[in-house]
Amino acid sequence: MSNAAVSANRLELLQIADAVAREKSIDKTVVIGAMEDAIQKAARSRYGQENDIRAEIDPKTGETRLYRLLNVVEGVENDSTEISLAEATRRNPAAQIGDFISENLPPVDFSRVAAQTAKQVIVQKVRDAERERQYEEYKDRIGEIVHGVVKRAEYGNVIVDLGRAEAIVRRDELLPRETFRNGDRVRAYIYDVRREQRGPQIFLSRNHPQFMARLFAQEVPEIYDGIIEIKAVARDAGSRAKIAVLSNDGSIDPVGACVGMRGSRVQAVVNELQGEKIDIIQWSPDAATFIVNALAPAEVVKVVLDEEAERIEVVVPDDQLSLAIGRRGQNVRLASQLTGWYIDILTEADESERRQEEFQQRTELFTTCLDVDEVIAQLLTSEGFASIEEVAYVELYELADIEGFDEDTAEELQNRAKDYLEQKTTEADKKRRELGVADELYEISGLTAPMLVKLGENDVKSMEDFAGCATDDLIGWYENVEGERTRMPGFLDGFEVDADQANVLIMAARVKAGWVTEEDLAAAEDGEQTEEEGEENASATAE
Repeated sequence: MSNAAVSANRLELLQIADAVAREKSIDKTVVIGAMEDAIQKAARSRYGQENDIRAEIDPKTGETRLYRLLNVVEGVENDSTEISLAEATRRNPAAQIGDFISENLPPVDFSRVAAQTAKQVIVQKVRDAERERQYEEYKDRIGEIVHGVVKRAEYGNVIVDLGRAEAIVRRDELLPRETFRNGDRVRAYIYDVRREQRGPQIFLSRNHPQFMARLFAQEVPEIYDGIIEIKAVARDAGSRAKIAVLSNDGSIDPVGACVGMRGSRVQAVVNELQGEKIDIIQWSPDAATFIVNALAPAEVVKVVLDEEAERIEVVVPDDQLSLAIGRRGQNVRLASQLTGWYIDILTEADESERRQEEFQQRTELFTTCLDVDEVIAQLLTSEGFASIEEVAYVELYELADIEGFDEDTAEELQNRAKDYLEQKTTEADKKRRELGVADELYEISGLTAPMLVKLGENDVKSMEDFAGCATDDLIGWYENVEGERTRMPGFLDGFEVDADQANVLIMAARVKAGWVTEEDLAAAEDGEQTEEEGEENASATAE
């Protein structure tokens, strides 16, 4: 072979490496490395797999050098990979045991099979490098909107060409009844990028709530500039959505800015989302106000919050019930997702009926337990008394001030209430002993005999048992059961014990049981206070 032919081959090799690197957007050194691996594999097939053969391609000249490495040892056991020290020093006087000597090999003439194998090695290495490049490029772009062209649709999934990578929009991430053909332009949201066996998978979505938020950021400059914040999004993809917005500038109406002149801005988003109806809502830090806004277009008469349970009761006019609930419960479901609160909707008639029922139950309680007639029981209920304990321990003048009552009546009512409670305590204490609940639990301030009965029924009978309880065990907790937020009962349900009180009771038991000391608790409280003070100081400094 002439020198001119050799030079042409070398040049061709570098040109191929350049072309592949450009086409696949990967580093040229990776392609040359793949070629070296391919030549090594072919050379091992030619000279024997037991040899440690290396190939090097000069990235400037394209010259290929093939050699095998031999380990310098005292006694040779495998002459394919080892060389004796005596032989090695003849080739290189500086050689020592443990060094490697390289032995040049003549270039390999590729057979048809070897060439095919080499091609497979190069293709695989280049593909791996391309996948790694794609992963590195897109892994930090989660949360962005990208444009692409539909390459193909298979089994309802849409494969999108992004230019420098391929992405997938799975069937369940498309809008309902949405179809794409080859060559269609598509806009979607990157919600995940993962390394998978067949290369990095870039997952796109068109029904993700944040897709709509990003579309608004593209259409509304005030969102892009940070003047308006999108606080929450809830979507029923392809049908209806709610988006809560807040303005950091008092002179700018966030809802008006998102709607745009004659609805131009919101209409651009609606068109992209195939006609999805969008309610734009003013966000409020006050939960009740925010929930009332979120239930729009329905009017709300009254709300009752249960902050601990993150549950709210909303009362609407009778003729607004279907509007508040929405078709198939859509309006209330989206409002609940948007606000993070579980929403119960009642009509005024329902609420009135429930109030009458509560009034009746309390009246019966006072009639039975205090042995008074219905008129007196109704007066107590009307004044807001809800339990026998309230009657027994309220200031005497609060009872005496009720219209139709005097001091003697008030005193008599309190005595009857106290007698009733004492009788109940005696009965509860008897039952507590029958259940085997230890007397030592009375040492914990705040635990009453009826409470101890409830604990005993739940197999909490000693100081150690009570010390081992968690706050949720006492007051209950919430779980999602078949998609519904369901309350799980606590041991002390019905005793109006909140999370802080439950925690105090449990910590007192742990001190009594010797699990912690009063000093430990004091140190923990001091640490919390210091942390709170630090946060307050930091916020004051920021202001």
